[in-house]
Amino acid sequence: MSEVVGATHQFHDAEYAEDWSQRFTPTPERLHLFETILQQLQSAIPADGHVVELGIGPAYLAEYLLARLPSISYEGVDFSQPMLGQAASRLDRFAARLQLKQADLLLDRWSSDLSRPPAAIVSTWALHDLGGQAQTAQVYQACASALPRGGLLLNGDFVRPDGTLLPFEPGRFEVGRHLELLQRAGFSQVSSLGLWEKEIEAPTASHNYACLLAIA
Repeated sequence: MSEVVGATHQFHDAEYAEDWSQRFTPTPERLHLFETILQQLQSAIPADGHVVELGIGPAYLAEYLLARLPSISYEGVDFSQPMLGQAASRLDRFAARLQLKQADLLLDRWSSDLSRPPAAIVSTWALHDLGGQAQTAQVYQACASALPRGGLLLNGDFVRPDGTLLPFEPGRFEVGRHLELLQRAGFSQVSSLGLWEKEIEAPTASHNYACLLAIA
């Protein structure tokens, strides 16, 4: 294990992005996170609502949701052109309900350039790569501004689990701190819906991810 729990990526490199995607195909544990997100969307957004995904990557979550929510429209945002290419290929059968957009979540005005007002914004295993708490807070604030009253933000991301003594990269921080940042961004209700693959003593970069729910 590395000295700091985390990972560095080269997602602008097509070969690297393809290799990462092959290694990160959904496992049964990861599908539990997808199912948690699906259940929240099914219970809280209109059947024809617009869902925006931040960091769509190879579109594993998007494929899962589009197949089970047949009337939603979907907009995937990513800074990596190779990842957007993978997403387009994987989601080809959903093309009539799909838009893909290249944007940097910190530098571009993605939240004001969406094709439709979102009923929900979702993300998995992405925001921790932005660099730290300040960067995550910036995205949370943009999400709060983009969502209507009652809209959902569902962020399934890597966290630093409570109780560990090991150092983690700055983008992986405690669930309690995420909830504080979401409240500060202006969300009316915030909660954690679960923590998967929890490992305190010998975690890898693929352990310890939570699902955070925020309601605008």
